[in-house]
Formats: sequence, structure tokens, C-alpha cells
Amino acid sequence: MDEKQNKPLRILLSNDDGVFAEGINALADELREIAQVIVVAPDRNRSGASNSLTLEQPLRVNRIGDDVYSVQGTPTDCVHFALNELLKDDLPDLVLSGINHGANLGDDVLYSGTVAAAMEGHFLGVQSIAFSLVGKHHFSSAAKIARQLVEQHLTSPIPTNRLLNVNIPDRPFEQLQQIEVTRLGARHHAENMIKQQDPRGHTIYWLGPPGKEQDAGMGTDFFAIEQDVVSITPLQVDLTAHESLRAMDDWLKDASHE
Repeated sequence: MDEKQNKPLRILLSNDDGVFAEGINALADELREIAQVIVVAPDRNRSGASNSLTLEQPLRVNRIGDDVYSVQGTPTDCVHFALNELLKDDLPDLVLSGINHGANLGDDVLYSGTVAAAMEGHFLGVQSIAFSLVGKHHFSSAAKIARQLVEQHLTSPIPTNRLLNVNIPDRPFEQLQQIEVTRLGARHHAENMIKQQDPRGHTIYWLGPPGKEQDAGMGTDFFAIEQDVVSITPLQVDLTAHESLRAMDDWLKDASHE
């Protein structure tokens, strides 16, 4: 028998809400029934950290339980440390990020620490999936969806070398029987910043709320969630606008001939 088939499934979990967040612990509890789970997550909430790395100071890592590690760093730091140091001699089979406390739809993926943690796993050669609950209540439902997708991957591996972004409606599991593949929607620009004064009279600024949905039609992740459907969006990391390469080349040549 293939030695790999004898090895237990090993899953690395991370997030951006912090190692003590309800979402990641619900996910860990569900997946421990089918896999060895290693949790490496930020020591506090690092939402919106995107793909940032800590470069100006060392990472401090604390083991706070069996296969549970707290990192004074970003979500990307956590996965980078786990795959390049902690687990470098025996990489996990999957990297899962989440369950995020709130949606990561459309443009959100550019800022999301949840998606960034999964993206780092993808960069480093491990199949990775980001999970987000569009709400704050039914984490157990989202964890069951995650387990369902993991078990399907074991039976029939995900047929593409892509990072997956999964958003789950905040509903009881019995209401989440439909799953659809979607594309990213888009939001309008964020609303204006909020200007205030602190108790000492200094001016401070808060980021305004996210913009309303701009592209939320059929086929988008926004539309799926509105229909209480689980959304799965395959993401690619190559940001090159390939269709623009020829036009840019012509533009430069035209300039050089003037």
C-alpha cells in the first residue's frame, strides 16, 4: 500500500481574527475528527492585514496548547513560519484559513488577512482554502461546510492549482445544501473617512464603511450569498493584465518614434 495513504491527513489552520477567535476554534474542533490539525495564528486580531509581512522585528511564537501556536505577527507571517520552519520537514496536506468573522466578498479579498493567509500557503505549494462566515452566529455550520469540502478533496482532489475563497451564509447547516462556483463581484468606492478629535484635542481619522455593491449580478459571490448559497471563488495570484501587454508594447514603440 502507498505509504502516503497510511499517513493521517494533516491540516494547517490560520486566520486573521486571532488564535482565540470563535471561528478558527470551531473549524479546528470539526476537523480534528478527520485530521491532525495544527493551528498557527496571530496572537490578536489582525483583520485587514492583507499580505503584509513583519520585516523590521523578529517573530515571537508561543506554544499555547497541543499543536496550537500563537504568533506576534500577521496572518501571512503565521503561515510563512509554519511552512518554512515549524512544519518544513513534513508539510501539511492542506492550509485552511478562517473561519473569518464576516464576509470576504468581491474587492474584500485585496485587504483580507484571511485570504492572505491562504494565499501564502498557495505561494508555498500547498492547496489552500479561505473560509468566511457572512455573519457572526453559525460558525458550526461553516465548519461543517469546510469539512464537507475537505472530504470531497480527499475523494476527488480539487481540479485546479488555485486558491479557493469560500463564503458561507450565516444560516443553520440544514439550510446550506447548495454550493455554487462564483466570480468576484465588486463594490463602489469606500465611503468618506470619519474625522473626529481625541480627548486631548488631536485630530483623528477612521476609515469609512465599505462601499455598496456595484457588481452583484448573477454569477457573483454577492449574488450567491443573497440567495443563501455557499460561494466558492477560485482565485489566481498573477495580477498581470495579459490582454494589455500588446497595447502597452505598441504604446511604448509609438512614443519612441515621435
